[in-house]
Amino acid sequence: MIDSRLRILQMVAEHGTVTAAARVLHYTPSAVSYQLRQLAAEVGAELVVQQGRGIRLTNAARVLLRHAERLHEQWELARAELAAVGTEPTGQITLCGFSTAASRLLPPAAAGLRDTHPHLAVRIIEAEPDRCFDLLLSEEADLALLVVTADSPPMTDHRFDQQPLLDDPLDLVVPRDHPLAGQQRVTLADAAREPWILGNPGTTYHQLVLAACMSAGFTPHIAHYADEWDTGTALVAHGFGVILVPRLARLREDSPVARLPLHGEPAPARRIMSVTRLGARQIPTLTRALETITATATQLLPRQ
Repeated sequence: MIDSRLRILQMVAEHGTVTAAARVLHYTPSAVSYQLRQLAAEVGAELVVQQGRGIRLTNAARVLLRHAERLHEQWELARAELAAVGTEPTGQITLCGFSTAASRLLPPAAAGLRDTHPHLAVRIIEAEPDRCFDLLLSEEADLALLVVTADSPPMTDHRFDQQPLLDDPLDLVVPRDHPLAGQQRVTLADAAREPWILGNPGTTYHQLVLAACMSAGFTPHIAHYADEWDTGTALVAHGFGVILVPRLARLREDSPVARLPLHGEPAPARRIMSVTRLGARQIPTLTRALETITATATQLLPRQ
C-alpha cells in the first residue's frame, strides 16, 4: 500500500491550507499537521512553510509530489491488472456526479454493477464538480461524471484521467405564449434582451449559462437566481424570465412553458467528462460502469 501521508500532502498542495485539506479528508487540522511533520522527519526534509494564512511548498515537497503521482498511477494500474485476473469483485465502488448525472446516468450503471456482481457494494454520491475531484483524490470515489468549468483541473493534470463522455445540448425555456415559442429556428442571441434566471454565483450552472451567453455575444441581464430546475421553470411559467436547461434535465410536464432546441454555430452545450484517478480506468468494474453510462446517454440523447 502507498503511504497515506503522500495523499495528505497532495491534498494540502491542492487546497493551499492545512485546514482546507483536513476538511476534505475528514481529519482534524492537528492530525494533518502531525502527519506532515512525521513525513518530513522520515524523508529528512522540510515540506511546508507557513506563509501568511496559507502554506508554501518547499522544493523537497514538489519532488515528493511528483513521485507520489507516479506511485499512485502504478498502484491503480496494479489494481486494474489484479482485478482482471481475480475472482468475483467484492468490496465497494463509489460513483459520483453532479445532479443530472446522479439522477439519470449513474443509477443505471450502479444497478448494472449490482445485478452483475452481487457481492460488490455500489454507492452514489451527488456532488458539484470541484468536490468530485476531491472525492477522487481522497479515494472516497472511484469514478466521477462532471461538467467542465473554468475551475476544472487542466487535461494535463497527471493525477486524473479525464475523458469526454458527451455534449449535452442546452435548451431555451420560455413561457408557452412567448413570441420565440412560435419560431421555427431560435438562436441563443434571440434571447439576448430577455430577463434571465441563473443559478447562484459560484455554482456550475451559473458559470455554464454565463459562458454560453457570452459566447453568443451578450451578457445576460440577471433578474432572478434559482439553482433547481423546478424553481427556474416556475419563474419562467409566471413570466419572470427565461432559462437555459440541459437536455438531460427533466422538467415538469404540466408546466406552461416551451422548451426550445437552440440552433447556431456552435449550438450551446455543456461538456460532460468521465474522470478517474490516473491508471484506474482499466479496472473492470469501472469499465463496465462506463459502458452502461455511455449506453444510457445514447438512449437519452439519440441525436448526439
